[in-house]
Amino acid sequence: MKNVKWLVASVALAVAGAANAGDFSMTVTATSDYDFRGVTQTAQDPALQMSVDWAADNGLYVGAWGSNVDFGDCCDENVELDLYAGFAGGDEEGLTFDVGGVYYTYPGADDLDYPEIWAGIAYGMFDAKLWYSWDFFALDEDAFYVEGNVNVPLPAEFGLVLHAGYSDGTVFEDFEGYESYFDYSIGFTKSFGGFDFELKWVDGSDWKALDGTEGDVLSSEARVIFSVSTTLPWAE
Repeated sequence: MKNVKWLVASVALAVAGAANAGDFSMTVTATSDYDFRGVTQTAQDPALQMSVDWAADNGLYVGAWGSNVDFGDCCDENVELDLYAGFAGGDEEGLTFDVGGVYYTYPGADDLDYPEIWAGIAYGMFDAKLWYSWDFFALDEDAFYVEGNVNVPLPAEFGLVLHAGYSDGTVFEDFEGYESYFDYSIGFTKSFGGFDFELKWVDGSDWKALDGTEGDVLSSEARVIFSVSTTLPWAE
């Protein structure tokens, strides 16, 4: 709990200086399902999500992101609050990088809080990122996730979004021999009047232990997800 309070205070102090030291933004998202690496975090029910972000001109950024969650009867959780910080940069040729860390918290729940770090690169339509946690979901076991994404601009402010991810680590060894799994998604995006819409097909069913779970709690089965988001302040 002390770590959570310290992180909240750090984010608050950074955001407090946003008016004079960088750019401040807020994003609100409504989605039919909160998907995390192919696994539903809301038992395939809708989620309302919000992030608050501050970015400095030198590439440093901090933020907080929240969503409702539903893990069934396991942990008395209702909300996820993620606190993160990172550094992004690039060169004149268009190659960019991003490194940072995030602390996932679940206020009021049993101890599920855990840290994760990441490193990513991007060029044009392509980006890739590696995530690593040494205490995944506070289980005292490690996990890593590697992902690749392609964002293809289409006419009339449409876009094609492709994603593939691979999860591995000692934490998965407890799931009946399924020591790793793949997830992927294929979607279309559309921007209109300050709002971004996305319709995508998500499939994490390669993780067989969570495919078709009772009540859809933490299910990895394939499904269609629709979301709409807006980021403030709106561009003029």
